[in-house]
Amino acid sequence: MVTDYAINIFSKNQMGLLRGPRVDAQLVNPLRSNLIHNLREKHGMKNNIKVVSISLALLAPVAMAKIAPVKRKPPVTKPVAKPAPQAEHLENVITYPGASKVGVSAKQAILLDYNTGKILLEKNADERMAPSSMTKMMTTYIVEEKLQKGELKSDTEFKVSERAWRTQGSKMFVQLGSNIKVADLHKGIAIQSGNDASIVVAEGIMGTEDGFAIEMNRVAKELGMANTSFKNASGLPDTEHYSTARDLGKLAMATIRNHQGYYGVNKEKDFTYNGIKQGNRNPLLYDDIGCDGIKTGHTEAGGFGVAASCLDGDQRYIAVINGLPSVQARADEARKLVGWAKGNFVGKTLIKKGAVVEKAAKIKDGKKETLPLIASRDLYLLTLRTEAGQIKTTTHVSDNLVAPIKAGDRAGSVVASIGDNRVEVELLANEAIEKENWFINWAKKMLKRIGFI
Repeated sequence: MVTDYAINIFSKNQMGLLRGPRVDAQLVNPLRSNLIHNLREKHGMKNNIKVVSISLALLAPVAMAKIAPVKRKPPVTKPVAKPAPQAEHLENVITYPGASKVGVSAKQAILLDYNTGKILLEKNADERMAPSSMTKMMTTYIVEEKLQKGELKSDTEFKVSERAWRTQGSKMFVQLGSNIKVADLHKGIAIQSGNDASIVVAEGIMGTEDGFAIEMNRVAKELGMANTSFKNASGLPDTEHYSTARDLGKLAMATIRNHQGYYGVNKEKDFTYNGIKQGNRNPLLYDDIGCDGIKTGHTEAGGFGVAASCLDGDQRYIAVINGLPSVQARADEARKLVGWAKGNFVGKTLIKKGAVVEKAAKIKDGKKETLPLIASRDLYLLTLRTEAGQIKTTTHVSDNLVAPIKAGDRAGSVVASIGDNRVEVELLANEAIEKENWFINWAKKMLKRIGFI
């Protein structure tokens, strides 16, 4: 029994020292049996341990000589195909012509190019939805507008009413009866999404939250938000409180365009008030993808949503999504759409505002014969990334530029185009040119005719 156990150990474990090669059992087993028999019978060995020891010593070289390593083929790795967007996620999704298809899990969505206002993607963008805390973009917009006009100051203080203090949901944790500076309330709304702070601001500016809602709707109308109705400053549920992805996109663009001096608060990652530090709920701020705002939102009726703004070189994207089932789903969807935009589009500023485009435009009857022309604004063209190398730029100078000319007078244009995608920017006179005295002007013409000058 000891011998059999030892030989089993030998055949299974000792040969295992050659890890990788495969032992041919048909070769080893007969050799093992014959060897043990000879050791016992012919040589009179009765000690099992000696038998095993000698058999191991004699058999190992034979086995090793007969063992050939097995050439193993490397495992075949098949490329993993990216899963196609689910059919239901493609439904109602409209993308920019030529862009790749992308599934959209959000119930409502819109993706815009900030510089041109072009719609890159939309899904149910005009469907009414609960904007939830994305409402607070309008609350801060009004605060910023009044700060900009001088109607409010950053150190202006508003008192906390009991109604504001008792408000539920996300909070800045204001204290009943305390006076809070507008600068802190602004951050408490934009960063901490404080419902209580929103009501303090509403009551401080208009006396009541209902009165503030009237002001919100007035501003919404000015901004072209045609399918929006605000009933409160915070976005708390109300059947008559609604907006659309398209309207919130307009509000987001207006926030950046009109309030650049205050926009930076939206990218701050945390704010501490009353000893309580709270982080910004916008998940895109924590990724290195160029996002700097603007506002998240969540209610049972609206689901999880975000109005986001992200930079990519000269480009800025505005994305509004809503109706997601979770915080993670919201983050994943926003990242996916920003990645899709970056993969499909490129925005190029071909000429900066104020840059000299034409160095010497010819002027008639002037004290100077030429005039530099400058771009009236940035010449920016959004195009598909696959077509970025096909941009053509053409300059057109007016044929009849006659003095006197004032600085800023229109004197031509510069056009950038790819097929039907065309952008035109006016060229302006960079300086004033006075009209030349008629006699001197006549004399110059005569001398030119005879070739003297």
